[in-house]
Amino acid sequence: MVLEFLVAIVPVFVASVVECVEAWTVVVAVGLTRGWRAPLLGVVVAVTVIGALVVAFGATLVDRIDEQLFEVVSGTLLSLFGVRWMRKAILRSIGVVALSDEHVRYRKTLDALGNERTEQAFDWAGFSIATKTMLLEGLEITFLVITLGASGGASYPVAITGAVAAFVVVGAVGWFARAPLDNVPENELKGFVSVMLVTFGTYWVAEGVGVDWAGGAWGLVYLFAFWFVMMRLIARWASRGLDTATDTALAEFPEVSA
Repeated sequence: MVLEFLVAIVPVFVASVVECVEAWTVVVAVGLTRGWRAPLLGVVVAVTVIGALVVAFGATLVDRIDEQLFEVVSGTLLSLFGVRWMRKAILRSIGVVALSDEHVRYRKTLDALGNERTEQAFDWAGFSIATKTMLLEGLEITFLVITLGASGGASYPVAITGAVAAFVVVGAVGWFARAPLDNVPENELKGFVSVMLVTFGTYWVAEGVGVDWAGGAWGLVYLFAFWFVMMRLIARWASRGLDTATDTALAEFPEVSA
């Protein structure tokens, strides 16, 4: 029971914090420069749509889809989703891709909108950007809530609770800060969640095809340890390869370092 609770709530909460931080940066950029009514209404609309998707599709999965089929399909999707996040976390950790910078995202939003308040009765541009951003980030949360929550009847409301808790926490902190939340360690959180998702994905796909894990649900623990070590080894290997390529380039083209 405790393990089922943790499986449903921990990855959903952590992933939702990351997505909500990214969405909040855009909302606060619109709110501080053009007024709060339009972006906040956009958030309400987006959250309503996301909630409807979670209720509609989640209930369908829980009640109507064969358990083994669901484990194979959801496990595969979770693994692919987790690998995508893991790849991005590794590339950021070794410097190939820039670390997530909320101030950069904030400035890009200002540039897209213009830094002045609108004279229109309603700021449709601000509403559109806030709604679109919240929907895009929220769809990833929706996917996690449905796949992780539908793994068991009791897990579904727990997963929803994790997503709602993240939304409330980030929203409250962001509202009082009225600034980009750039101190949140997004890359570390994404790396952690990616390992969890690949762990659950591997576990469920194997269960769906009839594999019995040694220790039962405790298999999640040693699978997590395995994928965590693999991520660190891949990051170290990629970092050494990058350093070697850089040294070679500097040796062949010494003017680059000038």
